[in-house]
Amino acid sequence: MSRNKEKVSGIFRRLFRSATREGEGPSKAGANGGAGSPARHRLLRGCRDAVAPAAPGPAGAASPAFKGKRDEAQNKTVRARRLMKELRDLQRLQNSKPDPVFTVELVDDNLFEWHVKLLKVDSDSDLGGDMRDLGISHILLHLVFPENFPFAPPFMRVISPRIEKGFVMEGGAICMELLTPRGWASAYTVEAVIMQFAASVVKGQGRIQRKNKGQKVFNRRTAEESFRSLVKTHDKFGWVTPSLADG
Repeated sequence: MSRNKEKVSGIFRRLFRSATREGEGPSKAGANGGAGSPARHRLLRGCRDAVAPAAPGPAGAASPAFKGKRDEAQNKTVRARRLMKELRDLQRLQNSKPDPVFTVELVDDNLFEWHVKLLKVDSDSDLGGDMRDLGISHILLHLVFPENFPFAPPFMRVISPRIEKGFVMEGGAICMELLTPRGWASAYTVEAVIMQFAASVVKGQGRIQRKNKGQKVFNRRTAEESFRSLVKTHDKFGWVTPSLADG
């Protein structure tokens, strides 16, 4: 009988210890693996690092592509404002005189492309005499303003008549330091460019070409090629006034 009691007591003790271990298990696990454990801290820190947003760059910093587009837009605005002002000033000037030296007009209403009619050159020059003899009322010039104008010069060429010498090159390109990147300054106006050409073409003893044989080809493509070659030559050897024989 006593042995039976001991067996029953032993069974109850084992059951009690088992129940106690099961009850304590979660508490111990919570104590060892809960939010305060080093392992859990490392895990949470890793998660925070993974989802944390990238640190912002310096205030006002912009990507190179965005900066390039912004600068391009600013250049276009500066060009448009400058040309609008110059066009108004020149139109006011030519309307105020009954006999202007030159007139300007837009090509197909394009603010960045102008036709200029030079109505007067030195009347005592050979070129002035040629214009009278041939009944030519003006020298027609074509100006194209680049996107970075007025910080870069316009491209200018003679359209008609065909001129020999006078610093007028193939295609109607014009050999003038003022029109090159090295000789240009943003303070120069279109009026100054036209008046400088009027003086240079006479100084260079320009004449209107009368013979059909061997005429210079006057077009924009040829003029641009001739002008690029001219600029390259002067960049290499410096700017010197060409001989009259070279025109």
